[in-house]
Amino acid sequence: MYKLGIDVGGTNTDAVLVDENRAVVADIKYPTSADIYDGILGAMRTVLEVSGVDPAQIHQAMLGTTQCTNAIVERKNLAPIGILRIGAPATTGIRPMVDWSEDIQKVAVGSTIIGGGFEYDGRELAPLDTAAAKAFFEEMKAKGVKSIAISCVFSTVRNDHEVEAAKLCREIMGEDVHISISSEIGSMGLIERENATILNAALWQVAERFTEGFAKSLRDEGIVNADVYLSQNDGTLMTMEHARRYPILTVACGPTNSIRGASYLSSLKDAIVVDVGGTTTDLGVIQNGFPRESSVAVTIGGVRTNFRMPDVISIGLGGGSIVRVRDDGSVTVGPDSVGYEITKKALVFGGDVMTATDIAVRLGMVELGDKSKVEAISQEVADKAMAAIRALVEDSVDAMKVSNADVDLILVGGGSIILPEKISGAASVLKPEHFGCANAIGSAISKVSGTYEKLMNYDELPREQSLEKAKKEAVELAVEAGAVRDTVEIIEMEDVPLAYYPGNTNRVKIKAAGDLN
Repeated sequence: MYKLGIDVGGTNTDAVLVDENRAVVADIKYPTSADIYDGILGAMRTVLEVSGVDPAQIHQAMLGTTQCTNAIVERKNLAPIGILRIGAPATTGIRPMVDWSEDIQKVAVGSTIIGGGFEYDGRELAPLDTAAAKAFFEEMKAKGVKSIAISCVFSTVRNDHEVEAAKLCREIMGEDVHISISSEIGSMGLIERENATILNAALWQVAERFTEGFAKSLRDEGIVNADVYLSQNDGTLMTMEHARRYPILTVACGPTNSIRGASYLSSLKDAIVVDVGGTTTDLGVIQNGFPRESSVAVTIGGVRTNFRMPDVISIGLGGGSIVRVRDDGSVTVGPDSVGYEITKKALVFGGDVMTATDIAVRLGMVELGDKSKVEAISQEVADKAMAAIRALVEDSVDAMKVSNADVDLILVGGGSIILPEKISGAASVLKPEHFGCANAIGSAISKVSGTYEKLMNYDELPREQSLEKAKKEAVELAVEAGAVRDTVEIIEMEDVPLAYYPGNTNRVKIKAAGDLN
């Protein structure tokens, strides 16, 4: 039995085959195409040819894709939606999408705020205005809208009104309507949670396209016995059905796949991962084998959200980064890059643009292309360029650390050939075997998770019992998502006292993960 992992990046589509013992059988890189499916198909065909594996022997296929991120950033293929907020009269001072730029505000065909919602302690703020909800859904149906975002004030404490509104929506707009409920997507904070829900609702067409496209690509290659999964941004997997319901959870899954792959390849559970691509370098932190989650609100394409995202720094440094010598003799590297055209434009490949890869070849760090083509680069220029590369990485490593102690660094990604072996602030620098396809490997070996988040009052139920109850709920959520019960373990746990709440109220968040069925 084999697992197929595919990760679609901006420069390359990586594919890897892993056997039942999690050993890497074959890994390849294939240029990403303008139409990503050509790239996915090409990567699949190549990895099957290289490995000689019978497609019928592949029982699990995993895809990591940047499609949802790109759709938000580029404002392309977003579906028209309706936005219902339950929170009048308390929340009418700030309208939905109030701080969004005009070009993305256009996704909303209509929005309204109706009576309902809850106080921070779970008391009802006002009864749900079902008449207003029905009128809004009827209006959206008449306008041909197929996707609705429902948010409610303090729905993370109680989601009764969201669930009731969703039921009404189905009755009026039909069973095939796509409904995004904020309590299932975001965390505390109405506006940011609502923003994430709106984006999720707008991404349903993108999600259908890439899930169906991936399934079709597999069938075309004779991979018909495989269960199909999508990578999500906490370093775990979700089913195709889950991905269609929550496409927003695929945003930033590329860096998390690399972090998981780096942890697996290096056998390190705690380290900083430096993932160097053709255009950018992503830095993330492994904690207990999983990506560290960001503790602050994250902005995606100019939209401020608060759903779970990995704590990642991206810098404009990659294998294709353009190197320039200024008039004063100083040397700069990036942030612009030749990207996927590196095999045409870099000096070592017969091009006329000096890139970070050319510097690495000139300094004898790697054998690539035609070395004679970079002999004209002076030692001084090469040394200055490498100093600039080193400084970019060292500053970013420092930004990811929580103390001044040295940490282990894992270098992955095809572009990591441009990085020096000695980096200050690092206790050790490791570049594991198969480092170039760590992202696809991370996709192939990922687990399935469940996250339970709730406000709990320890005066009503003591802390130990509350946490035990929350752990059981998290385990059940992981099993529901497809994990083998015996393999599920708690990988993350936090309880934060909330001083502004009555009694001994804490925000409890527990994540459990286990191996796939």
